[in-house]
Amino acid sequence: MFKYLKKRWNYLIAKLTGRFEENADPKVQLEQAIDQAKTQHRTLKEQAANVIANQKQAEIRLNKKMEELGNLNANARQALIMASDAQKAGDADKAAQYTQAAETIADKLVSLEADVESLKAMVLESTQASDQAKAAVQQNSRLLQEKIAEKSKLLSQLDQANMQEEMNNAMSQLTETVGADVPTFNEVQEKIEARYAKAKAKSELNEVTVESRVLEIEQATANVAAQSRLSELRAELGLDAPAITAEAGDSAAQPTEG
Repeated sequence: MFKYLKKRWNYLIAKLTGRFEENADPKVQLEQAIDQAKTQHRTLKEQAANVIANQKQAEIRLNKKMEELGNLNANARQALIMASDAQKAGDADKAAQYTQAAETIADKLVSLEADVESLKAMVLESTQASDQAKAAVQQNSRLLQEKIAEKSKLLSQLDQANMQEEMNNAMSQLTETVGADVPTFNEVQEKIEARYAKAKAKSELNEVTVESRVLEIEQATANVAAQSRLSELRAELGLDAPAITAEAGDSAAQPTEG
């Protein structure tokens, strides 16, 4: 039962997250991503600063130990010189005291030299860590600058995408049915084109009819001219017109009864 409830809970979270991603404003998400990158860069710089500070502190401690080591070496030499001088002067007690002081200083030198070697190793490690931290900050700074520069490009692309989506929506609405009583743009276009084509066809038919009538008139005029010319030639030759032609002419001359 617990596994089932956990599975349902994970499913619900994934579903809600998916809806949020679908409805989220890309500009806001882009700003959030840039702010997060800046926050991470600031955190990285703080961590790098701590690493570099540790390296600086190790160097300061090493320098102090080196200075102390130098002073102890000088004191040890001086103690040995003073013990030698006392020995030469026949003062055995002072010579013994100076020698004992030199031995005490020598013990400190041995301990201090061990500390110095340990600090040298620490400084070396901290220096390497410091260099790595500096390189990490520089690399992350470069990546951050690239993201900031890419931000302008992405915002421009987002604006173009919004404009294209609005245009696509407008174009799709032109081909969609507005309502039950309102025809679509394509339907109106087809109707207008059909009426135009029909009107154009009638116009062409009228032109053909007129042309045919003009052709008949021209042919009739040519026939009359030809018959007139034949009549003139017959008259010149003294020939009579054919009977059929005369009858046809008479019938053509007679009026039609109403």
